[in-house]
Amino acid sequence: MAYDEELAERIRDALGPARGLTVEKKMFGGLAFLIGGNMAVAASGQGGLLVRTDPDSSVELARRDAVELMVMRGREMKGWLRVAAEAVDDHDALDEWVGRGVAYARSLPPK
Repeated sequence: MAYDEELAERIRDALGPARGLTVEKKMFGGLAFLIGGNMAVAASGQGGLLVRTDPDSSVELARRDAVELMVMRGREMKGWLRVAAEAVDDHDALDEWVGRGVAYARSLPPK
């Protein structure tokens, strides 16, 4: 499944002022948005969003409806969340998740 181009455009809009600091890159079968070389959020090739968050808060965030820890090679990845498309249907929900990803990416040293 290719990533949702409409969702990618909505992410661009949600990035607002951070947009100028963002690089787009195809990753994980989707389109990722990186700040300082660190992934913040992606339109996932599996649908919905892939969001990078603080590993210490990711387990708690994954308890929300339509949110789960990303699984890679059978292993849950703390700090990486999959957010289902229906959980970001509205503007405010998408803004919240994009904001979380941007905040965490900005907290990391640039690559």
